[in-house]
Amino acid sequence: MKNHSGSSSVLESRDEVPNHVCVDWLHYVVASLFVILGAGCVISMVLSLPGTWIMLAVAIVIELADGWYRSGDSPITFGWWVLGISAALAALGELFEFLAGAAGAKGGGGTRRGMIGAIVGGVLGAIIFTFAVPILFVGTLLGALVGTFVGAMVGEISAEQPRSLRGSLKPATGATIGRALGTAGKIGAAVVMWVLLSVAAFVP
Repeated sequence: MKNHSGSSSVLESRDEVPNHVCVDWLHYVVASLFVILGAGCVISMVLSLPGTWIMLAVAIVIELADGWYRSGDSPITFGWWVLGISAALAALGELFEFLAGAAGAKGGGGTRRGMIGAIVGGVLGAIIFTFAVPILFVGTLLGALVGTFVGAMVGEISAEQPRSLRGSLKPATGATIGRALGTAGKIGAAVVMWVLLSVAAFVP
């Protein structure tokens, strides 16, 4: 009888543990995974990938699905106001990148073929330098700039009205400066967006 009563008390103590404790623990796991994924999205933007929009899409999915693992009648992970501000930041980053790229191309007098070469060269350079210079973020960004410059020059030299190597320096430089400013502004907006969503994800 003594052992039986002891085991009964253990079962009763287990029943007293609220279910929401386990549920809230899962909430912090999801928030931590989002922070890691969001950081990856920010870094991916150096490769001209839509990191801000991927991050926003993941946040929306979490917001719609949080009722499955969070306690409460109306669980909120980010809130639609935070998601709206994040969407505005993503759009602002895209606009800044476009304006900076256009200003760089116009200032350098680049052709359409040169701009295409700059885009392709920037992506290839970022990929190659990521492995050639295995320093987090540094190699990727350096490769994007070098690739943009080389790609713009190749595009200008191989255009319908090809320019000389010397004549291609100005548009290539303009494209590179535009890419640098555009990427910096876009990443800046993405970092603000990432911090905003990460903090909101952990706030109960």
